[in-house]
Amino acid sequence: MDGLALRIANRLLDNDEYAAGLECTLLGPKSKFLNDTLIAITGGDLAPLLNGYPLPMWEVIPVQKGDILSWRGMRNGCRAYLSVAGGIDVPLVLGSRSTYLRARIGGLEGRALRTGDVLKSVPVSSEKLEHLIGRKVPKELIPEYKGFEEIRVILGPQADHFPEESIATFLNSEYTITPESDRMGYRLEGPEIKHKGKADIISDGIPLGAVQVPGNCKPIVLMVDRQTTGGYTKIATVITPDISKLGQMKPGDKIRFREVSLAQGHQLLNAFQKMIDQIKFK
Repeated sequence: MDGLALRIANRLLDNDEYAAGLECTLLGPKSKFLNDTLIAITGGDLAPLLNGYPLPMWEVIPVQKGDILSWRGMRNGCRAYLSVAGGIDVPLVLGSRSTYLRARIGGLEGRALRTGDVLKSVPVSSEKLEHLIGRKVPKELIPEYKGFEEIRVILGPQADHFPEESIATFLNSEYTITPESDRMGYRLEGPEIKHKGKADIISDGIPLGAVQVPGNCKPIVLMVDRQTTGGYTKIATVITPDISKLGQMKPGDKIRFREVSLAQGHQLLNAFQKMIDQIKFK
């Protein structure tokens, strides 16, 4: 949900940027380390503890065999990312180590983790790890997670199915994330977005961040576990750099949409990638 945080955690450990890690939502699991290794925790602050003592985030931390990782609970944001040296070693499915619970594929047997599960990491030589201890992300590059965000969108692909006043409503109103939100999509509460005609279209592909408007005229932002196709009109699409912002938001948080052009979206994406590539650790 917050790809930026996971990528940075992996970069801290010199892992592949897309190596498997643990996404911890609201409260992380209690975990025991079975071997010495290095870890990095990024994303929302869920108050991690190592053997009962506060654990710094956004930096590389050595852990020893028998150490216990636990969490006090959410302080800001809502999702923390735990990466281990080498990455978590689970089978590749369609080129990914991710878990997709709805389809029961990927990760560990396609399911959520349970008490007693053992996760292995990809082996890494100890000599390769020593120089990483203490590496941290500069404070000025650590994202802030807020309860209100401006989310940038490109109109379409079915913006022409909405009258101008509906598009104006969409771009000039505040929307609240409802409790009926999950990894598949964020349902929003706010002013209705009325269609020119029907809400239905012939099903087509759904990109990450598509803002679908079904017959109840309330927008839904489709997230990482979205369906592949859908038959409701999509008024806009959230740009890639702002997906991570949304991924740290929770029910009750508020958003406002701002339009950017396709060309501006490409520029923002290039700047976002350049920022990641240029991160220098202290």
